[in-house]
Amino acid sequence: MDFATVLVNLKDPSVPAGKPLMLHELLFCPVLTWLCQELSVCGAQRFFIICDEVWQETAANATAAFPGAQLFSDAAAALAAAKGEVLVIPSPVLPVKAFSGSPTYASDAETLRCAAAVGKPLAEKPGDARSLLDLLPFRSAAELQRAMPLCRDVIITRLVEHGVTVIDPANTYIDPRCVVGEGTMILPGTILRGKTVIGKGCEIGPNAMIRDCTVGDYTTVNASQLNESTVGSHTTVGPFAYIRPKCVIGDKCRVGDFVEVKNSVIGNGTKISHLTYVGDSDVGEKVNFGCGTVTTNYDGHNKFRCTIGNHVFLGCNTNLVAPVTLGDGAYTAAGSTITDDVPADALAIARQRQTNKEGWAADFRAGWEKK
Repeated sequence: MDFATVLVNLKDPSVPAGKPLMLHELLFCPVLTWLCQELSVCGAQRFFIICDEVWQETAANATAAFPGAQLFSDAAAALAAAKGEVLVIPSPVLPVKAFSGSPTYASDAETLRCAAAVGKPLAEKPGDARSLLDLLPFRSAAELQRAMPLCRDVIITRLVEHGVTVIDPANTYIDPRCVVGEGTMILPGTILRGKTVIGKGCEIGPNAMIRDCTVGDYTTVNASQLNESTVGSHTTVGPFAYIRPKCVIGDKCRVGDFVEVKNSVIGNGTKISHLTYVGDSDVGEKVNFGCGTVTTNYDGHNKFRCTIGNHVFLGCNTNLVAPVTLGDGAYTAAGSTITDDVPADALAIARQRQTNKEGWAADFRAGWEKK
């Protein structure tokens, strides 16, 4: 590509009124974002977006990742700022190859300014214009929907060419902004969306949804949902785990079945195997969460944090009433509700002493039998 400026027209009068088609999402990504991403790879540095004022905030969000993006209300203002040869996209297109029909062309900025000055629309190519990219045009939301299988195949084919294995492409949905490392296997039912980055040698799925996350190398995510978080390498997540936003989970961790983690930092080697809620917590390395552990971080008005040191062992059905701190190497007895800090290497027991009432159960059953 021998030009640095791209002019994208979102005000094409030939398409239906309402939200510009280039701001519609395909595979979770605004078409405009995907287009700018593909053209950036080809060398484009500046994106001039022509857009009605009512949609400019949406267009700004769609192009926020591209520092060279600018918004204009009309073609004259955009062309006044353009220099050199400009790639013009006068109407909606998808960044996949088409055999013919692409409205895209390149022309000198001065030629375009002269054409605009005499009232020629952007869709009318100047005489010296040259077609450079075979982009797929679409004219409605329905056409965009029909193009989804083609776009999905384009994205998956690119990943496969870089060493990713996709077991069932027809049952896999990957946002064009996602990055997947070599040697990773993607199982059926997987959805990757947003700016997700998956490391090499991972196994993702079946039935996993990962949004705006970074996942390290050789990690497994099985039948779980991850959102706006970071997961380390050689870690296993799931099945049926739920990672909510603002989590950082370390290397060689285990987040098992029916575990929910929210706004927490989990140290390397920590195991949260099953039926546990960890919210607003800072957890050290090689901590063991017993089944049924709960960090009770909310009092109905405010959220509080728990701090758990390294090598802590939390017995089954432990409740940690935040704010509370457990020192390195501390233990909690099963069934304890911890409301005070626990010193390092201490055992915390917070439960009523057991009392056995001899014969009570037999008397209870006898009473029911007489009724």
